[in-house]
Amino acid sequence: MKKILVVDDDAAHARMLKTLMADWGYKIFLADDGTIAVEMVKDQPFDIVLMDMKMVRMSGMEALYLIKAYNPALPVIIMTAYSSVQTAVKALKIGAYDYLTKPLDFDKLKLAIERIFENISLKTENRHLKIQLKEKSFAHDIIGKSPAVLSLLDTIHMVAPTDANVLVMGESGTGKELVSSAIHFNSSRKDHPYVRINCAAITETLLESELFGHEKGSFTGADKKRKGRFLLADKGSILLDEIGEMSLAMQVKLLRVIQEKEITPVGSDQNIKTDVRIIAATNKDLKKMSETGGFRQDLYYRLNVVSVEIPPLRERKEDIPTLANHFLEIFSKKNKRDIKGFSPDAMDAMIRYKWEGNVRELMNAVERGVVLARSDYICQKDLSFITATMVEQMDASLDFGNIRLSAVEEKAILSTLESADGNKSETARRLGITRKTLLKKLKQYGKV
Repeated sequence: MKKILVVDDDAAHARMLKTLMADWGYKIFLADDGTIAVEMVKDQPFDIVLMDMKMVRMSGMEALYLIKAYNPALPVIIMTAYSSVQTAVKALKIGAYDYLTKPLDFDKLKLAIERIFENISLKTENRHLKIQLKEKSFAHDIIGKSPAVLSLLDTIHMVAPTDANVLVMGESGTGKELVSSAIHFNSSRKDHPYVRINCAAITETLLESELFGHEKGSFTGADKKRKGRFLLADKGSILLDEIGEMSLAMQVKLLRVIQEKEITPVGSDQNIKTDVRIIAATNKDLKKMSETGGFRQDLYYRLNVVSVEIPPLRERKEDIPTLANHFLEIFSKKNKRDIKGFSPDAMDAMIRYKWEGNVRELMNAVERGVVLARSDYICQKDLSFITATMVEQMDASLDFGNIRLSAVEEKAILSTLESADGNKSETARRLGITRKTLLKKLKQYGKV
């Protein structure tokens, strides 16, 4: 059932609207002040807010500004007297969806509400169509709309159609396999095999056989002839994951394969031609390793014809809500839970968290939240391990044995401001102080 929040300090008028719109099939919530309305919007999701412009403690204009700052997508309809139409027009500029003059024309009110839901439905449908069209022209499973992800996708777009070897770099859990898959399946080799092998998961003695194959009887346990991954990937692509873990001896053999474009199975003296595009992935700094002798420099340059670097999750925090909701849908179905979303405090905790394990850690955290959730929404207490870690990180960054109280306060304020992306109103809310007090403190620190 669609939920509408009615904000009006005229109790009789509010009750009348609740009765009327409940008959239309909506679930109605009431607030008699803008301050309460803002807190209610932060505490639970609504589909529409219907709000009076003139209220005693906090005006509709101020509440509108705060609601839009918190959730720009939430439609707000303003109710105003005829004499305040100019103010209502100003509200439209701030982000109000529409305004209605008092006394209300109930037919117009019903039409305005229906129009909002119709527009939401059309936008959802258009978004799905755009996604489908984009997927037809560019196949990938990389989720995110941040500048960092858009730049990454742009690089993949340019790299994929070429036949150059690619080095995919990024911290553990950032999605190197997804990027590698996107490169292959958007290349001219997409209709040919895509073979993956984790160089760190196989012992050195077996890795050569896995990559290049072996003849029957070439070593103990080789009871039959076997094709290697390079031959299986002929005319396609091979992902050499964790390439930084490959021994120097194997690096020499791989270098020869790249140079000669042929393999020699273990126990054979026959060279077999192969046409394979190599995509190598690592979380190590291969350039630094090549300078210190930990990785062959000539192989590094052969692999690093083109490099693709995946940003860590902490550098694209704006993607966290999208990723979290994506994983929520997956794990709700998997665990047979009907979890509708995240509470505002839970999402705030996830956005502030550092995610050292990147997307993989976020995925695991969401699954844990789905399993432990005590209601229809995942709350902050369901993610208590995140907030506990944040406290430990803050404690570790401060030496409380030899620091002034004012320095602790300054660090807390500036850290919170940074985590709120510079939003002073949000920073003040998180710190539990007024915006005026925050501005005064920032002025003392020379940050205003």
